[in-house]
Amino acid sequence: MMDGTILVADDDRTIRTVLTQALTRAGCKVHATSSLMTLMRWVEEGKGDLVISDVIMPDGNGLETLPKITAERPGLPVIVISAQNTIMTAIQAAEADAFDYLPKPFDLPDLMKRASRALEVKRRAPTPRPGASEEHSDELPLVGRTPAMQALYRLVARVMNTELPVMITGESGTGKSLIARAIHDFSDRRTMPFVVASSSDLTGVDGPANLLARARGGSILFDEVGDLDADTQARIVRMLDTFGDPAPRIMATSQNDLSDQIEDGAFRQDLFYRLSGVVIAVPALRDRVDDIPLLAEHFLVRAEREGAPMRRFSDPAMDMIRSYSWPGNVRQLGNTVRRLVVTSPEDEISKADVDHVLGNQPAMEPLGGRPDGDKLSASVGAHLRRYFDLHGGVLPPPGLYQRILREVETPLIEIALDATGGNQAKCADLLGINRNTLRKKITELDIRVTRRRKLM
Repeated sequence: MMDGTILVADDDRTIRTVLTQALTRAGCKVHATSSLMTLMRWVEEGKGDLVISDVIMPDGNGLETLPKITAERPGLPVIVISAQNTIMTAIQAAEADAFDYLPKPFDLPDLMKRASRALEVKRRAPTPRPGASEEHSDELPLVGRTPAMQALYRLVARVMNTELPVMITGESGTGKSLIARAIHDFSDRRTMPFVVASSSDLTGVDGPANLLARARGGSILFDEVGDLDADTQARIVRMLDTFGDPAPRIMATSQNDLSDQIEDGAFRQDLFYRLSGVVIAVPALRDRVDDIPLLAEHFLVRAEREGAPMRRFSDPAMDMIRSYSWPGNVRQLGNTVRRLVVTSPEDEISKADVDHVLGNQPAMEPLGGRPDGDKLSASVGAHLRRYFDLHGGVLPPPGLYQRILREVETPLIEIALDATGGNQAKCADLLGINRNTLRKKITELDIRVTRRRKLM
């Protein structure tokens, strides 16, 4: 059972009714309203032991009301609930010193537990900070209402003003660098420099000192730290051990499994411990499928704001987008939506438009999946004939040449990387191409590069 008076502010009548009934059954008194003005009047009158408030209300923004509540009643906890499931919402709620934040649709038993805890915990004195600028909201495609993303948002909000180094892991295209930038831009260091460091920044006797001088107590990001050579890793260790004042915030990203690289002797264990004060794992898009439609719509809106024609997805088109595996994650999805906006002839993006851009219907079988002794050319020919036959006498979508090249190049490079243990220099030599060309292909084809064991 719970004991206390709870003020509920939400413009959705159903949510007000559900919360009122549930909280009343739990033993609380409830005042519910659809107006922030009414909510503030109750707060000013001294009513309530807890506030549960939506963000977007008919007469204002719940997050903008939070500092007013804090100023009027410093000990009054506020739980924010919102359908605006972006990293901005979570961070702004944390900056406004909300007791807790839940995305809609929320789990009622979970909200009840948080409300019970809020009533029991005496809040510390608030320390409101200036709100983060909203100019970054369009630059952060870190949106999602899945539990995995909401947990990530809350973790970012908790660590952004700590001194701990942050290691951000995840596949290529998941938004690791964007998260690092968000941690900086919404922290107390936001007015200081954000420096993305490279190997060249640490060369020479004065390299580390110059890097620290550029950062000036802001943040330093070592992007894809797993790709740094042994000498650069050693220089970073020495630099981290000789910080002066003001010391910068250190962050790093990696799409590689650093534990495997440590085991193989390719990455320094002492550097890993220095960089991984907090580890933030960014989920792949295929692990948060329910966010794909939300992200796709986000990119449509962004394209329109940038001057592109207004578009919308047909239901079959969205179903195809949702069912695709997106090996390149959010980056690939964003690029695909931008292409669809430009190339689709109608206001409504059709399933055929998506098929044309993805070149993914029907999916081709792996070239090495049939050990029937055929020559490679014969196997490829059989797959191509089947591809044409499946179109029932209608020509496949244009762009067939590039789609076929992609189907061949991707497994070729992946298998070559496996065979060389993930060593890109050896892989490039094996393939007979320039290493820069290999890197470009890895990026274009959205190939995940991890430290692999050599094939026997």
